[in-house]
Amino acid sequence: MTKRNSTKSRLASRFFSAFAVLAIACAVLALTACAPAESAPAEGEASTDIGRAQAPTDVSVMSMTGPTSIGLLDLMEKAENGETVDTYQFDIVGTADEITGKVVSGDVDIALVPANVASVLYNKTEGAISVIDINTLSVLYLVTGDPAITSFDDIAGKTVYLTGKGTTPEYVTRYLIEQKELSNVQLEFKSEAQELAATLAADPTAIAIMPQPFATAAMAKNAELKSVVNLGDVWKEVAPEGSELVTGVTIVQNDFAKEHPDAVTRFLEGQTASVQAVLADPAAFSQMVVDKGIIASAPVAEKAIGQCSLTCISGEDMKSALEGYLDVLSSFDAASIGGELPDASFYYGVS
Repeated sequence: MTKRNSTKSRLASRFFSAFAVLAIACAVLALTACAPAESAPAEGEASTDIGRAQAPTDVSVMSMTGPTSIGLLDLMEKAENGETVDTYQFDIVGTADEITGKVVSGDVDIALVPANVASVLYNKTEGAISVIDINTLSVLYLVTGDPAITSFDDIAGKTVYLTGKGTTPEYVTRYLIEQKELSNVQLEFKSEAQELAATLAADPTAIAIMPQPFATAAMAKNAELKSVVNLGDVWKEVAPEGSELVTGVTIVQNDFAKEHPDAVTRFLEGQTASVQAVLADPAAFSQMVVDKGIIASAPVAEKAIGQCSLTCISGEDMKSALEGYLDVLSSFDAASIGGELPDASFYYGVS
């Protein structure tokens, strides 16, 4: 072979090699262009990318018959209608004891409990739960038909009927009496709110400290009775600044919160919106209060909703209000809060 022919052979070889590489590149490009693009997750679908919204979560929620459950009614309705991202199982029970066992065993994700019970559970579970919000402030009212009683100060020298001997209603009442320096106040205890109502029915001039919605129900049956004052207002007069008379709080299992932080955030948002909706239109939710077994009468429920101090307080405001309240209870009986005040980890989302 001549030198010229050899040169032609090498040029041809290089041409075909370059052509082959170009052909392969075009084929790869074509395949890539024809492949379906990876779409963003539809609403409610899980994402595999770190930092994106988490998948919908099954959430179990327990609350007690009373104001704490009333504040959840709008969220319950939306969940039943499939209008929430997460799937909720709501259970309304009669006593705190029915909830605490489930919390200790880890069988409920979120629970609405009395404020002091949250502290007890925190100590009992060695910090396995946190409080995410205050859902109810004071529901204790001074009720009487005695026209001479126009303020809390007027109970000096009187007998006052109430429930909750050895529990928070007694501690709160004694604290307020002590701070107001009222003398000769005799406390007489009944086993339940219905007994207080019966006492007032028999003698409208009797004086009782009653929780909502029972106070409204009693007044609906007896026109002589009146609500003199919400004990929460008296509390603000005498308690440390920032403290509140707290009835109910919402707690979460810390393991659940770590695994599903978005679900906790969505619950807080839903709970806040629910409280606002219920307070804005009590008439729209009054029958639902009856259907859930909270109050027997829709007209009474409509009147009571606005008196139940429904709220949703979180963050630093929650910590300040609740910490001051638990401190007062601790001074009367440390056992009422589980032996000691919770540390900072008790307050969810507070650094």
